Amino acid sequence: MKILLKLLFFYGSVLIAQQPVDSILKTKGTIKPDSVKLVGKKDFFTNSDLKRIDSLLVEGTFNSSLFDSIQYVINDKDVKIEENVILSKESLIDRLKKLDEKTPFNLSYNPALEKVINKYLKYRKKYYPALMAKAEYYFPMFEQYLDQYDVPIEMKYLSIVESALNPKARSFAGATGLWQFMYGTGRQFDLKVSSYVDERRDPIKSTVAACKYLNQMYKVFGDWDLALAAYNSGPGNVSKAIKRSGGYKNYWNIRPFLPRETAGYVPAFYATMYIFEYAKEHNLYPKTPEIFYFETDTIKVKETISFKQISQKVNIDEELLSFLNPEYKLDIVPYVEGRNYSIRLPKLRVIDFLDKEEEIYNLAKQDEAKREKPLPRYFEMDKRIVYRVKGGDYLGKIANKFGVKIRDLKGWNGLKKSNLKIGQRLFVYPKRIVVSKPTSNNQKKNLKTKIKSI
Repeated sequence: MKILLKLLFFYGSVLIAQQPVDSILKTKGTIKPDSVKLVGKKDFFTNSDLKRIDSLLVEGTFNSSLFDSIQYVINDKDVKIEENVILSKESLIDRLKKLDEKTPFNLSYNPALEKVINKYLKYRKKYYPALMAKAEYYFPMFEQYLDQYDVPIEMKYLSIVESALNPKARSFAGATGLWQFMYGTGRQFDLKVSSYVDERRDPIKSTVAACKYLNQMYKVFGDWDLALAAYNSGPGNVSKAIKRSGGYKNYWNIRPFLPRETAGYVPAFYATMYIFEYAKEHNLYPKTPEIFYFETDTIKVKETISFKQISQKVNIDEELLSFLNPEYKLDIVPYVEGRNYSIRLPKLRVIDFLDKEEEIYNLAKQDEAKREKPLPRYFEMDKRIVYRVKGGDYLGKIANKFGVKIRDLKGWNGLKKSNLKIGQRLFVYPKRIVVSKPTSNNQKKNLKTKIKSI
C-alpha cells in the first residue's frame, strides 16, 4: 500500500535533488519571539531577507525529518489520474478565490491543485464522512489553541493530512500522533514519552506543540504556505529552495526546488481545506459523532488504574476510554508524583466515577496483588543504559530485547560492523522494559527495573 503523498505526483514540475539540512540546524537553542522580525510582504526575498532567515535557523533547533507524513485516507489506493472531471475549472477558480479572500494562504487556481482535488473527490469521497465525524470532535479543540497562538484557524486541516485524525498514528520513521512529531522534536516541545505515556498522542499537548512550531516557522519565513512546507521537510530545505529559485517567495514558484514529498504536501492541504469548506456542494456530510469534545471532562487520578477497571465499575466502554485518552499506551493511567495524570470521561459519567472512585482503586489493588509480575516501572525514555554483551548475543537479539533498531545500536556505539565480543559494553537508549522474573516474595516486593543511568 502506498502512502498518500507518494500518489501526489509532481505535475509538470522539475524535481531537483535536495541535500540534507545543514549541520547548523542541529545546534542547540530556540527561536526567541523578541528577536524575530517578520519578512516583509513582497514578491521576492532579498539577500538581506535570506541572511535573516539563515540567522533565525541558526538560532533554532530543527530536524529536517521533523515530521513524516503518512497516508490520511483509509485503504489508500494507487490510482491513475483520468480525464473525468468531477469539478469544473470555472467553479474551482471561483470557489478558491472566495477561500483566498478569507484565509492568509495563497489559494489561487493551479492545474496541479485542480488534479489533486478532482482525484480526492473521485477516489476518496467515501472516506470523508468518517473523517468529518472525527473532525466534529477534534476541530473545536484545535481551533481554541490555534487562536491562542495566532495560527490560522484553517491550519486544523493539516492534522488530516498528517494523521487522518488518528492520535495513535505512527509513521514508518517513528513520527507519532495527530501532528506526527518525531521523538526528538517532541522532547524539544516538552512532549514526554515514558513506558506508560506518549504525550505526542495527547490531543491537547501535541496541538499546543504544533501551534508553537508553526508560529515559529511563520516568524522565520513570514508566509503561512512556506511555514507549511517547513513543517513537512524542515526549514533548511525551504530556505535552500528559496535560494535556488532566485529568492522567490510564493510557494508555487519554489515548488520545483522542494523535495518531492513536500511538493505534494501543500496541495494536499489545500485540497483538504477546499473539500471540507465546500463539503455540502459535493454532497458530503459527516457521520454522527459518538461524542463531542465539549461533552467531556477530566479527573486527576490518585492511584494507577486501568481502562478495564474503570469500565468494570462505571458504565463506560473501554473503546470509548481509549478514544478519549489515546496518550496512555497500555490503557493504564499511571499515578506519578508531580505528573498529575488525568482521565478524560464523558461528562455524564463523571459523577458515576467520583461515586465509585474508591471501589475502582480497591479493584486496582486487588488486581495488582494477583499479578505474578508488577506493571512496568515508570521511566522516561531519554535514559542511557550500559549493556554488557553475553554469550549468544548478537545485534538483532539485543535490539529486539530493548525495542530499538540495529542501526541505532550501531550509531550509539560507533559500530561499523556487526561483530560483538563477550563482555563488550554497549550504550542503549531502551524503548522496552526488561523485567527479571522474581524468585522470592521479598524480590517480588522490591522488584525494580535494573537500568544503570549514565
